[in-house]
Amino acid sequence: MIKEQKTEVAIIVVVDENNGIGKDGDLLCHLPNDLKHFKKLTTGHTIIMGRKTYESLPNGALPNRINIVITSDNANNYPGCIVVRSIDEAFLLIKDKEKVFIIGGGKIYDSTLHLTNKLYLTRIHHIFEEADTFFPKIDFNNWELIVEEKHKADEKNQFDYSFITFIKKE
Repeated sequence: MIKEQKTEVAIIVVVDENNGIGKDGDLLCHLPNDLKHFKKLTTGHTIIMGRKTYESLPNGALPNRINIVITSDNANNYPGCIVVRSIDEAFLLIKDKEKVFIIGGGKIYDSTLHLTNKLYLTRIHHIFEEADTFFPKIDFNNWELIVEEKHKADEKNQFDYSFITFIKKE
């Protein structure tokens, strides 16, 4: 399906050195610069997430974005969101979009990695031993590195980190 459309489908994710992405339904740490980076990239676009990711958002649906939540939950208690029951249903909704971001969580990343053509990875240069959710293993032979920005820890960002962008090789 993705090959027929011109939509850029990107995963955006923060991972530690072991590909950890979360603990107890939350991020591993708070990096204000990553949150700014996320907002800059995703504002004005469509974002797709699972139920647990939606529930982790402090104020519900993210503003200035089309929010799609994939869930089997019948409560439909997702104000400001389009609720779908499957990844296929979500992808039917995005076929006319220019750019779409998959924002998590672990099961959604695992189920959509093969459908994406861009990867925005924030690599935290630290290992969080308590991580309980992980990003799937990536075969980097299938991806081309196009941007890497390294940043040092500072008074607001506790760990060294890098913004890394890959595109899928044809």
